[in-house]
Amino acid sequence: MIGGRTSDAIGRKWTIGLAAIVFQAGAAIMTFAPNYLLLMTGRLLAGVGIGLGVMIAPVYIAEISPTISRGSFTSFPEICINVGILLGYVSNYAFSDLSEHMSWRIMLGLGILPSIFVGCALFGIPESPRWLVMQKRIDEAKSVLLLISANASEAEERLADIEEAAGTSNTEKHEEMGVWMELLRPSPALRRMMITGFGIQCFQQISGIDASVYYSPTIFKDAGIQSDREVLAATVAVGFTKTIFILVAIFLIDRVGRKPLLYVSTIGMTVCLSGLALSLALLADESVPPKFGIMAAIFAVCGNVAFFSVGIGPVCWVLSSEIFPLKLRAQACAIGAAGNRICSGLIAMSFLSLTKAISVAGTFSIFASVAALSVLFVHFAVPETKGKSLEQIENMFQGGREWQGSEVELGDVEHLVLREN
Repeated sequence: MIGGRTSDAIGRKWTIGLAAIVFQAGAAIMTFAPNYLLLMTGRLLAGVGIGLGVMIAPVYIAEISPTISRGSFTSFPEICINVGILLGYVSNYAFSDLSEHMSWRIMLGLGILPSIFVGCALFGIPESPRWLVMQKRIDEAKSVLLLISANASEAEERLADIEEAAGTSNTEKHEEMGVWMELLRPSPALRRMMITGFGIQCFQQISGIDASVYYSPTIFKDAGIQSDREVLAATVAVGFTKTIFILVAIFLIDRVGRKPLLYVSTIGMTVCLSGLALSLALLADESVPPKFGIMAAIFAVCGNVAFFSVGIGPVCWVLSSEIFPLKLRAQACAIGAAGNRICSGLIAMSFLSLTKAISVAGTFSIFASVAALSVLFVHFAVPETKGKSLEQIENMFQGGREWQGSEVELGDVEHLVLREN
């Protein structure tokens, strides 16, 4: 939420720069921490930096991308996150033979390098044209649009759409209530946006993906793998699978659309999580051979992260950055990102306690049930946004005619909006 206010105050790209600086400071403190207190202080700072980046990067990319490829571009933060996770797994495996006091410090120190690159790259990229319009810097916005549009006429058309969206969002109401009050007392259209955006953020995490990724060594040991190096190797396979299938999502998201990928993702996760719970339960009862149970567990975990990565993983961030009105976008995305991280933290902190109380198999049965609910959520609460400009998507929610994914012509939506007003 602080990130939303910051991005409106200093701009989208400089908020990304601030996120990189805060993360660098946190990672450096962790790398050289002489005691537990400083280690946790660094972890807190790094978490703040990551939170800022997770919130603002999809917003910036969505606001600067052309409509036809916005989904693919907005998915790039997810691929970068997963490349980082994969490199973490690989470095964990590579440095496992070093002393326990040195290996983790080297891993944390290496994490500083990408953020330095991001900070330097900011001096060569433009500011969001939509943010510039909000700041009444129209000439600068036009210059940016000329850089990122196919021709001058397209730039003019996009600028006109942005100005209309920025200037027709009930300015008096914003002045009276403020952005945050409007989020607390949303209109019917904004309420639909919030249900979609915040709901998909929460379902992304409460279906247990972080438990599958962070605690995969625990899962594999519970399945019967004894060697630490074999556990680490299986964990690297999980990270590799997760990264590869995000590339598939980037290729498909602007071709087949957001909603079909979400269906494939949530249904596939439900099947894989159910299979993982069943295989672990059968192993506990010694109803299947150990080798079969181990292979089934590895296949189910890799399948779960693959289906996550091809759909709800990247599409969650794409949708959240697309659906909200311009004047509310940063704040709404900040709230959604905060909810996502809170859900992630709750799952991470409760996983081990749940496994002790109801077993690993029982815990993943709960995650499978949540994934099944997410299929229904996608069907009833997520519209298709492929091929629509950000301004058209806003009009679509105002019209309320595409709540379950049916196609609506922009002219019909504009007619409904005018009739409502």
